[in-house]
Amino acid sequence: MKDLVDNTIQFLSAPGEMAELTRRKDWKATQLGPVEEWPQSLRTIIGIILNSKFPMFLWWGPELICLYNDAYRPSLGQKGKHPSILGMKAEDAWPEIWSIIKPLIDQVMNGGEATWSQDQLIPIYRNGIIEDVYWTFSYSPAYDESGKVAGVLVTCAETTAQVLTQKKLEESERRLRAMILQAPASIAVLRGKNHVVEMVNPRSLEIWGRTEQDVLNKPILDAMPELKTQSIKEILDGVYNTGKVFSVSELEVNIIRGGKEETIYVNASWEPIYNSTGEIDGIMAGGVDVTAHVTARKKIKESEEANEKIATHLKLATVSANVGTWSLDIQTQKLEWSALHKKLWGYDEHQEGLVYEDWHKIIVNEDKEKAFRNIEEARINHTVYDVEYRINKADDNEVRWMKSIGKYQYNDNGEAETLTGISYDITERMKFEDSLLESEQKFRLLADSMPQHIWTADTQGNLNYFNKSVFDYSGLSLEKINKDGWLQIVHPDDRERNIKEWIESVATGKDFLLEHRFRRHDGEFRWQLSRAKPQRDENGIIQMWVGTSTDIQEQKTFAEALETEVHDRSKELTQKNIDLEKMNKELQSFAYISSHDLQEPLRKIQTFATRIVEKEKENLSENGKDLFNRMQSSAGRMQALIDDLLAYSRTNTSERVFEKVNLNTVIEKVKQDLKEEILNKNAVIEIKDTCDVNIIPFQFRQLFYNLISNSLKFSNPQKPLHIDINSEHAKGDKFKNESLEGNAEYCHITVADNGIGFEPQYSEKIFELFQHLHGKNEYQGTGIGLAIVKRIVENHNGIIAAKGELGKGATFDIYLPV
Repeated sequence: MKDLVDNTIQFLSAPGEMAELTRRKDWKATQLGPVEEWPQSLRTIIGIILNSKFPMFLWWGPELICLYNDAYRPSLGQKGKHPSILGMKAEDAWPEIWSIIKPLIDQVMNGGEATWSQDQLIPIYRNGIIEDVYWTFSYSPAYDESGKVAGVLVTCAETTAQVLTQKKLEESERRLRAMILQAPASIAVLRGKNHVVEMVNPRSLEIWGRTEQDVLNKPILDAMPELKTQSIKEILDGVYNTGKVFSVSELEVNIIRGGKEETIYVNASWEPIYNSTGEIDGIMAGGVDVTAHVTARKKIKESEEANEKIATHLKLATVSANVGTWSLDIQTQKLEWSALHKKLWGYDEHQEGLVYEDWHKIIVNEDKEKAFRNIEEARINHTVYDVEYRINKADDNEVRWMKSIGKYQYNDNGEAETLTGISYDITERMKFEDSLLESEQKFRLLADSMPQHIWTADTQGNLNYFNKSVFDYSGLSLEKINKDGWLQIVHPDDRERNIKEWIESVATGKDFLLEHRFRRHDGEFRWQLSRAKPQRDENGIIQMWVGTSTDIQEQKTFAEALETEVHDRSKELTQKNIDLEKMNKELQSFAYISSHDLQEPLRKIQTFATRIVEKEKENLSENGKDLFNRMQSSAGRMQALIDDLLAYSRTNTSERVFEKVNLNTVIEKVKQDLKEEILNKNAVIEIKDTCDVNIIPFQFRQLFYNLISNSLKFSNPQKPLHIDINSEHAKGDKFKNESLEGNAEYCHITVADNGIGFEPQYSEKIFELFQHLHGKNEYQGTGIGLAIVKRIVENHNGIIAAKGELGKGATFDIYLPV
């Protein structure tokens, strides 16, 4: 009998706690009855469940009796339902969620249709309390021997940890996005190998000269095609492919803003973004527009170079504060440092007798080669010494970033005597630029390391967070600010206006922007620019305010000093204008001499040589006749060169009067000018569609004259010359030229021939002055004609490109903006 019983309950022989509890359970007291009387379908299902490593639960019979396996057991927690619900009716076992799960159970029991739920919140009683638990589960029918639904099989997995982690990540990303959008520097997130713009803050859009609609979800190089011809693509590809951070100071970038090209300068950094698998899937691009700083510095440098002195530069830089001055005697290696300079470098401000070696030894080893190479290059090339490097301060070995700018003074023999310049601490700027690119996980560290004051406020306008900069600047503790309010930092004269502007922004939801003064811990008031933007949810409801306050005291001081300097230099500028007018008159005189006086001797040489050959022909040897012919040919080439040079110079100096003209009118006039040459070459010129364009007529007549002459000159003697001229009007994205703006309108002009052509590698070189791809004796010419063509196209803000194939001809493509 024992063997029979053992064989009967063989399906309960699985190892584990739940198999043991199921075997020991007194099932006679439940609706299921003794185990020996269980139907085979239930036994099979129970055997599968108890042996499964995946969490499974079964409700069986009309009363939905509960059974489950070891894998499901942990989800019940401690001090809860386990093991009491084993064999219990479902409604008694799960009263706290019966209203949620009963409809799902009924769906399966009544119709046999399975259910599926993902990350569903179903609170259950466990661990002594009702806990919020998230589940991914499926209810499926369990059939008896007759094929009817006799129970519900639950396969499930608890996803509470994943869901909570995802919620934290989403909240973290929301806060990161808010900080990026409010950051005072340019920040953008680019995704994928095509660098698609995923996120961009208002400061970036301001620098780029674009709207969010212009760039969002587009490859950055498609949204800003002007960057394709610059180094940006190589930088982005390098960071994406290597994972190396790329940082650069004062990068020169040409940007199209408001329909015009502008040159700006940025301190920029590009850092790889890694996904959860450790692979690079994006780039965080950050930058600060330093155009004003660079422009001001260039003006200062121009003033230095014009006067061959650096005194003015030093004066302006010193006004900016925290700038040390220095002078190095090249012969003695003695250094003269200002007191501030000594202090910045960690030396006592009264210390004397400093020499070049004292500066040399505190530079960080990794930066020494760069610093000294720059010094030598400046001496050799007579250029400005400009370098950024790190030092270990002499007094406490603290590492600081420094920037030095200087210029050599030379004696009459051209030997360098002194190197004079300025230096200032840029550590905070470097830290700030680096911290802007930190990941979201280091957000609090980022905020605390920024020199700007960062703060947040609730929907009512109550400030509830300040970064470390606020406390360092004010000398106040958080408790002090909470007790007496943040307005104690603001200058008394600015408080009323501050409150009024802030209340209006909070009430209307408009951006907050205000210049006001903050009291520093030493009692000094400094000007600050405060900005704040509301952060809204998907329904447009304000959730919080994020603000920054930036010290603009030095900018105000610098602007005032620069304005004074510009005013002082305006007499000097008047004199330079007078000198430029004088030079223009001299250039005009030279052009007159070139077009008249220089050509007159050439004409006489040609005339006299012709007379001698004609009248003394019998007295000249064949060698003599050849020499005279070569002399005439050389004089002719010289005259043609002078004519072409004058034509080249006039393309920039002549008056530019634009007219609306059909190109066919211009081409027909050129055909008349070249009528004899066209007949001699037996050439056919086929003109197809032509555009109406706004051009300088005489310059475009010169353009077509040079292009058609070029085709006639380089025709193939083995076949008749055929020249095709065509034009069409379309948007830039139709043409295969990366230099064109996709949405801009262009007139595309094509001039193609079937002449001798040229090899493709010369497609750029042929537009350079004095370039000959063929021998001068075989093909006559000055090498200026196509250079004139290119300058004329540029005068019309257009683009020209050439392509050729040896022995098959050449094609010139011209794109004029309409």
